[in-house]
Amino acid sequence: MQTTPEPIHSTEPLAYRARKFLEAAIPQLILIVYTVIALFPIFMIVINSFKAKKYIFGSPFSLPTPATFDLIGYKTVIERSHFGTYFSNSLIVTVSSLLLTLLIGSMAAFALSEYKFKGNTLLAIYLSLGIMIPIRLGTVGILNLMVSLNLVNTLLGLILVYIAQSLPMTIFILSSFMRQVPKELKDAARIDGANEYWVFGLVIPLVRPAIGAIGIFTMIPIWNDLWFPLILAPSAATATVTLGVQQFLGQFVSDWNAVLASLTLAMVPILIIYLIFSRQMIRSITAGALK
Repeated sequence: MQTTPEPIHSTEPLAYRARKFLEAAIPQLILIVYTVIALFPIFMIVINSFKAKKYIFGSPFSLPTPATFDLIGYKTVIERSHFGTYFSNSLIVTVSSLLLTLLIGSMAAFALSEYKFKGNTLLAIYLSLGIMIPIRLGTVGILNLMVSLNLVNTLLGLILVYIAQSLPMTIFILSSFMRQVPKELKDAARIDGANEYWVFGLVIPLVRPAIGAIGIFTMIPIWNDLWFPLILAPSAATATVTLGVQQFLGQFVSDWNAVLASLTLAMVPILIIYLIFSRQMIRSITAGALK
């Protein structure tokens, strides 16, 4: 005689399953809300940069339509401003500062993590103070130094300031990652006849996620900075993108089409580079948790 199998009922109480669902859903919901909040200003800037001025304030949340579409902002930026100069200045300052910061910072981090010498800990603490003390507190002293060195209204002056601003965080993060590289691997390379420069070159690919994260964290504040370009390099020949946008903002009249178009053009390279290196940044952030 064939018997019908009894249906399998879950032994988990309903309250337990609801709690597990909420534990998984609430973090996702928080991340979705945060993503919307972060992307909403960017979305507003981009869509309103393609509208006529009266529609920017008349219907700011609507997408451009054939009736509202207008490229007057981009035409103004191209024809009335030196946006190409501003863009190239920002690119030169950002790329130069980033490359020199990574080079100097990685070498300093390798020395601090690899070699034990008197004052090693004190030097690491001293460098860490640069993370806690904002560099803008020393603006007056920095300006006096740049004047004495004849570096005012030069891109070199901005590059040096940004390197000094970025080095503490770079050294702090890279040194912690380099300490996780197995000592046996470096000793094996030395036994094979590698000098310290070759050992340093061996370590760098192993901390690539940290370098990618530092690149993003260093690049974005430099590209978006207005403080030091306004103080150290305010001339038209050395102005950056963020400083160049200010010419469209006045006390009584502001060209919002040009402002939004400039901001949209300025965001493009940052977004592209972020998309390229975002995986490296996520890997560096989760490296400690997955270890």
